[in-house]
Amino acid sequence: MSKGTVIITGAASGIGKATTKRCLIDGFRVLACDMDAQTLTSLKSEHLDSNLSVATIDIADYQQVQIFFDQVIKNKEEPSCLVNNAGIYLGKSILEYSVEEVHRVIQVNCFGAVYFSQLFAKLLISTNQQGVIVNISSVAGEEGSSDAIYGLSKAALIGLTKSCAMNFAPNIRVNAIAPGLVSTDLIQNIPDWRVREYRFGELLKDPILPENVADTVSFLLSNQSKHYTGTVFDINNGQYRR
Repeated sequence: MSKGTVIITGAASGIGKATTKRCLIDGFRVLACDMDAQTLTSLKSEHLDSNLSVATIDIADYQQVQIFFDQVIKNKEEPSCLVNNAGIYLGKSILEYSVEEVHRVIQVNCFGAVYFSQLFAKLLISTNQQGVIVNISSVAGEEGSSDAIYGLSKAALIGLTKSCAMNFAPNIRVNAIAPGLVSTDLIQNIPDWRVREYRFGELLKDPILPENVADTVSFLLSNQSKHYTGTVFDINNGQYRR
């Protein structure tokens, strides 16, 4: 029996892909969104007999997001969960950023989550439905980053989480996850000196995998977390202790 429908952005790779797989295992129908049509096609081919639908979409384009939700309504999908995972990391010093790059990182990492959260919440609250939003932030949003624009965008997600928890209560629980250094392709963009520095400070030495983050997403989407909202869940091997 299906647990309902979950929308996942940035679903075709990394944490998003691991979360998609975990949600399918958990019994959800998944609407997987990503702007990379090729990786979405690959994801779909891995789950041909599952409750997975894919949508190629640039989440920073409000019109595309609106069309996506119009289609969700038309298809009577009735999603109850949203995972705002999509994000980009350039691994650059703020001194090296172009204006266009600043805009793109903020548009994807911040505006995309705002657009999806707004339209998802309008859909549920208008019909007095219950739901869950999980935002994938980062330790960079709490402790700072060698990439200041990325750190800024992830800090904004934490602020969005806490504010939406207030705005959407009691219908929608909203929480964030702040992973540390996760073993995905993005790690290649992090300066070597920062990786060494970070690894040295970890208390636990097993690398954090996308599947480990997906486990926490699974918990937050479940009824086991029904008393959590406006909370940030740290996954950083004890690097930062709050």
